[in-house]
Amino acid sequence: MSAIRHLWTHHRLVFIAFLGACLVTLGFLVRLTVFTLYWADPSHSDLAPEPWMTPGYIAHSWGLPPEDLARALGVTPGSRPTLQEIARERGVPVEAIINEIKALLPARPSE
Repeated sequence: MSAIRHLWTHHRLVFIAFLGACLVTLGFLVRLTVFTLYWADPSHSDLAPEPWMTPGYIAHSWGLPPEDLARALGVTPGSRPTLQEIARERGVPVEAIINEIKALLPARPSE
C-alpha cells in the first residue's frame, strides 16, 4: 500500500493518467468480449436483410468487407444509415434496397 501512497503523493498526474489508461483499456476489453460473443453466436450469421439493419451489420453477418457493401449501395463507407434510411433518401421502397442487397450476397449453404 505504501507504493500506491508514494505514487499518489509524488507522481499524482502520472498515477491518474495511468489509472485512466487502465479504465480505457478495460472498456475496450469489455467491448471486444461483447462483440466476440455476439458474432460467435451462429444465430447472427447469414441473416436476411431487414429495414433496421445497416450495411455494416449485414456485411458482418455474411462475412463480407463492410466497405464493399457500402460502396455497392452508394453509401459512404463508415457511415451507419439503416436500410430504411437509405431507401428514404433514394425515394424508393425499402424492399428495393433489400432486393439489391440480396443480389449481392453469396448463395446460402444448403441446409
